[in-house]
Amino acid sequence: MENYRILTINPGSTSTKIAYFLGEECRFDKNISHEATELAKFEHNNQQLDYRKSLIEDCLNEAGVSILELQAVVGRGGGLLPLEGGVYTVDKKLLHDARTCANGVEHPANLGAQLADLFAKEANCPAFVVNPPDTDEYQPLARLTGVKGVYRASHLHALNLKETALQHAKRQGENYEEVNYIVCHIGGGISVSAHRKGKMIDGIDIAGGEGPMAPTRSGSLSLANIIQLLENGASIADLKKLSTRTGGLVSLIGTSDAKSVSDAAQAGDKKAKYVWDTMIYQIAKTIGEMACVLKGDVTAILLGGGMVHNENLVSQLQDYCKWIAPIYPYPGEFEMEAMANGAIRVLTGIEKVKHYTGESSWNPEGIF
Repeated sequence: MENYRILTINPGSTSTKIAYFLGEECRFDKNISHEATELAKFEHNNQQLDYRKSLIEDCLNEAGVSILELQAVVGRGGGLLPLEGGVYTVDKKLLHDARTCANGVEHPANLGAQLADLFAKEANCPAFVVNPPDTDEYQPLARLTGVKGVYRASHLHALNLKETALQHAKRQGENYEEVNYIVCHIGGGISVSAHRKGKMIDGIDIAGGEGPMAPTRSGSLSLANIIQLLENGASIADLKKLSTRTGGLVSLIGTSDAKSVSDAAQAGDKKAKYVWDTMIYQIAKTIGEMACVLKGDVTAILLGGGMVHNENLVSQLQDYCKWIAPIYPYPGEFEMEAMANGAIRVLTGIEKVKHYTGESSWNPEGIF
């Protein structure tokens, strides 16, 4: 198998992660930090494009990586309308929707496809996105709410969730398309998802506030809770921040540093322990929901993300959920590997590349 030279780019809120792969082997990676004062100069994320590209170029030059020798560039997807999982070529339509935030979410991840396109044009090679955040493979039963015209959407850590499942299947000698997994990403945000025979058929809308609390996210609130917050003077903007930036550990403890909360809990801080244990309790409840979605036919429960380094968290989840299926911790993230592996599957012909249409993966018209 040819060792393709692949650059992966993952723009985040305060950093841009890049990695250079020779085949499946990562030869160079870098987390480029961005000072808040620098980012404050840009009113919109798209205005950061040249700034981030220049920093990536500097890092590649320092590492001796030639852009002209690249055979594929993969960017973190973002800004797209709901789409089936897979590897997508970066084309005119995909770039347009990333630039214009077609999904209504302005996030630095939207720069991923744009940066990949710029570097790929210099290298005269293809640009891809792999399992972007708007990956939506939900089954029809997962769509409806109890309000006509309001439907559930899929916004979760699709890239790492799908890759964790693929990596586990490979290690176990299983075929991802023949087994059922519950896959969690437990980090700054927390995603819990049900995978049935290669499709992520249900999960939680973390951008919309569903699921367990997380370091910066409130998690699910009842309508009565929301009404009370509004009556007490909260604005719509405040509620959006609670679901993405100022909720969870930030609201209850005053920090998004999960390790410090865990350490305080283990040291006897009653408040920290109450909050820490509640967050884990909520994760376990959501895992239980996904077990029901899969009708109890669960091959394994997979735990990925940075917080899985915490032994107490894993131990508690074992106590709650080991009766459902064996639990396998995969601390950290596979996101950079996921992007490179997606490109390799396409370049070697194992997987067919897909073309983004902008048409939703599910259309409720004709039902009501």
